[in-house]
Amino acid sequence: MRELAVIEAPSVLGLRPTGVEHLPTALLAAGLTDGLPVARSARVEAPAYDPRRDEKTGVLNPDGIARYSVDLADTVGGALDAGLFPVVLGGDCSILLGNLLALRRRGRHALLFLDGHTDFYQPSAEPNGEVASMELALATGRGPRPLTDLEGRGPLLHDEDVVAFGFRDAAESVQAGMQPLPPGLSALDLDAVRALGAPHAARQALERLASGPSTGHWVHVDVDVLDDALMPAVDYRLPGGLTWSELERVLGMAVSDERAVGLDVTIFNPRLDPDGSLASRLAACLRSALSGQGA
Repeated sequence: MRELAVIEAPSVLGLRPTGVEHLPTALLAAGLTDGLPVARSARVEAPAYDPRRDEKTGVLNPDGIARYSVDLADTVGGALDAGLFPVVLGGDCSILLGNLLALRRRGRHALLFLDGHTDFYQPSAEPNGEVASMELALATGRGPRPLTDLEGRGPLLHDEDVVAFGFRDAAESVQAGMQPLPPGLSALDLDAVRALGAPHAARQALERLASGPSTGHWVHVDVDVLDDALMPAVDYRLPGGLTWSELERVLGMAVSDERAVGLDVTIFNPRLDPDGSLASRLAACLRSALSGQGA
C-alpha cells in the first residue's frame, strides 16, 4: 500500500456554494483515512466565489479557477515529488484541472473519468456557465483559453489518453446541445459497463490507458456515477448508475494498478445527507479501494 497525501480542495468555483464544499470535512469525519497510511495532509482554499457569469469566456469564475488550478497543482505536485499518492477531496469537478496541471508539468498522463455525466459542455450550451459541466472538454483543450492553456501548457490531456466510464447522460447532453465526444476519446457508458461487467470493463479501460505513451493515470470520481437511488446527495441527479460493489471493484482495480498516480473525489453534498449515512458508506467504499481490498 502506497503512502497517501490527503489534500482538501473545497472549491465550488465551477458550481455554486450548494454544500459540496463540505465534502472533505464530511468524509474525513466519517473515517475515510482510518487505517490508511497518510503521510501528509493539506488544504487548498479557493478564491472568493463570484456569481456573475464572465462575459468574455461565458463561464463562472474563470480567473479564480485558473488561479486555484495553479495553487492546487503546486500542492499535488509536491505530494507527487515526495513519492506519495495524492487523494484530493473536492469540491466540484473543476478541481480536476489543478490535478491534471500537476501531472502536465511532469509529462504526459492519462485519465480514468468516472462520472455520471461526460462534462463535455461548451459555454454556449451550459445554461449556468458552470465549469463543473465542462472540465473534461477544458482538459482536452476545448473551451476558453484562460482555462485550456494554463501556464501556456496547452491541453492537459490528449483525447486518446482518456476513458470516460459509467456515464449515463447521452440523451440529456444531446438535447442540451453539448458538443460530441471526440472519436479518439474512449467512452464506456453505463450500458457498455453493464454489458461487459464492471470488472471486465475496468480492465479494458485500464488496458486502453496503458497502451499509449502516457506514464501513468489519474482517477477522477464524481460520486454521481453511483446509482441515484443509492447516492441521492448530489446536485444534478440522473436515474441509474453503478452499485456500491461495482464502484468499489472498479476503483480498487484502478488505484491498485502500478500506473495509478492519484485520485480525486467530487460532488458529494453533505447537506443532502442529514444523518451522515451516505458519507459513512462512501468513506468505506473509498477506504476499501485505497487499501487494496476492493481490487
